[in-house]
Amino acid sequence: MAHSTFYLGMIPLYPLLGAVCIGLLHIFTCRRCRLPQLVYGLLACVGPALSFFLALRVFFELQALPLESRFFSYKAFTWFSVGDLHLNMGFLADPLSSLMLLFVTFIGTLIHVYSIGYMDGDKTYGKFFAYMNLFLGSMLILVLADSPVVMFIGWEGVGLCSYLLISYYNEDSENVLAGNKAFIVNRIGDLGFVLGMGFLFWAIGSHGFDFLSLKANAHLMTESTILIVCLLLFIGATGKSAQIPLYVWLPDAMAGPTPVSALIHAATMVTAGVYMVARFSFLYVEVASASMVVAWVGILTALLAAVFGMFQDDIKKILAYSTVSQLGYMFAGVGVTAYSAGIFHVFTHAFFKALLFLGAGAVIYALHHQQNIWKMGGLKKKMPITYWTMLVGALALAGCPPFAGFFSKDEILYSALANGHFFIWLIGVLVAAMTAYYTFRMIFVVFHGEPRDQHAYEHAHEAPLVMTIPLIILAIGAVIAGFYNFPAIFGGEQMISHWLAPSVADQHPHGSFLLEFFVIATSVAAFAFGVWVAYKRFGKGAEEPVFTGFASFAFHKFYVDELYNAVFVQPYKVIGTAISDEVEPNMTDAPVTSASRLYMRVGNLVKIFQSGYVRTYAIYMVLGLGIMSLILSQSLN
Repeated sequence: MAHSTFYLGMIPLYPLLGAVCIGLLHIFTCRRCRLPQLVYGLLACVGPALSFFLALRVFFELQALPLESRFFSYKAFTWFSVGDLHLNMGFLADPLSSLMLLFVTFIGTLIHVYSIGYMDGDKTYGKFFAYMNLFLGSMLILVLADSPVVMFIGWEGVGLCSYLLISYYNEDSENVLAGNKAFIVNRIGDLGFVLGMGFLFWAIGSHGFDFLSLKANAHLMTESTILIVCLLLFIGATGKSAQIPLYVWLPDAMAGPTPVSALIHAATMVTAGVYMVARFSFLYVEVASASMVVAWVGILTALLAAVFGMFQDDIKKILAYSTVSQLGYMFAGVGVTAYSAGIFHVFTHAFFKALLFLGAGAVIYALHHQQNIWKMGGLKKKMPITYWTMLVGALALAGCPPFAGFFSKDEILYSALANGHFFIWLIGVLVAAMTAYYTFRMIFVVFHGEPRDQHAYEHAHEAPLVMTIPLIILAIGAVIAGFYNFPAIFGGEQMISHWLAPSVADQHPHGSFLLEFFVIATSVAAFAFGVWVAYKRFGKGAEEPVFTGFASFAFHKFYVDELYNAVFVQPYKVIGTAISDEVEPNMTDAPVTSASRLYMRVGNLVKIFQSGYVRTYAIYMVLGLGIMSLILSQSLN
């Protein structure tokens, strides 16, 4: 087992070493001679690939252990030790972290391979891959962390990398503003995470600061303390995973290169909040009200984002709002205490959402960075591989059986209804129909009908193999991933639910065969209805609509960004201007200025005694000695 724990520490180390090596090569070669781009691409793919193979090793070694003993840890070094506070840089492998490791490293590797083709010709090719490796390494630290503090290191690492990659094309001020927005909004959520850790450590930290110790001693906390901790931690999750009210940064994250969008939306950053809630499931199951907050925020976010997604015209923003909506489904799942269902949806979503983003990237690449779907059309003939793979991803996202998204989404909806949350289930079914509608609206407008931009259409072409091969692999994953948790009513073994059982505090619903069949039937009906409406409106071609009324309101995202700007940003700027113009000059600068002026005046008085003549200084010394002698003689008398 010693070898396994050592390899555990190497999993995040490989991408981090890759980031350092690529970064140094980029810095020292760009001034003299440029290395071939393929060198950077191959170096960037090595780290994630090695991490994936080590993740496989960890998975199989855990599988060989008895069910109740499926965990082991590795302490890299002692970070610091003060009194009762002992913190290690440690990593924990258990069923939850091992499952996350597998698809994060696998899909991360595919995205790196795809990026070799997509970023071809970029002037700062090396810098891009250094950031991507750093991003993946930070996510692996987050997933493998054996304590909340180590998790927070990875948490902040992915936040930093998201800023660097979203604002990667920093010549455009809009991209820089998008990066700033992501960074600032995430800092708001991070405050909740830090306060939650503080309360948690205050309550039971003296008994150990790692997850295993916290779980073993959770009974020492009062219900009110658990509620406070859970809500504060969830604030952190809403920031990282783009839930109400902190979801506004994620659609703007589309400013970065498309592979960045795939990495952020599919396999890494935005799923961190769901993972964190699942990791702390031993607390959330103790307080039903905290779980209900998670579930309702999640399902309302899913509904709101689906409304926005129905009216967007940017292919990447349609997918961005679908990500926000699917994250809402995941939180609804963990909120109704179906943690394995929520994580299962994280797993399936990684495949089909990475596929859709990379497919969208292939379309954008072929059309010379055109992203408006109303400038596309008829691309099915020009890009058959991209079309068929994106169609698979669309079917999975929309919840069509037997594709992956159907099984995971259905399990969340079944758990909600079986656990008595009727309205959460009802909203979930409505969102499923809306998802099918806006997903196939995108497919029909982009790939079917007649070309709307003849010049762009004539120059469109299929992406190179280095981009299409990852699409094919992800399409296969989007087809088969759902079968790993095949419903029990069809004789499935639900392997993922059983695998996660030692790590999450699932409260399995006591439903019936008829109830599950009813949930499946309504899910399929919602999918069929959404696709039918999309086909009727866009299946045979359509012109760009002119939005009015509610449609215009939804197209502008209910003006939430403008509201936040008016309520929070502008008052903050006014306060900042007042401080810089009034407070700083009068309260901060004035004392410093007065002290310096006083010092200068005293100096001017003293400098008259500094003549520069030695005989003058000798006279001063004689006079000084005389005065001192006089004072001493008076004191002795």
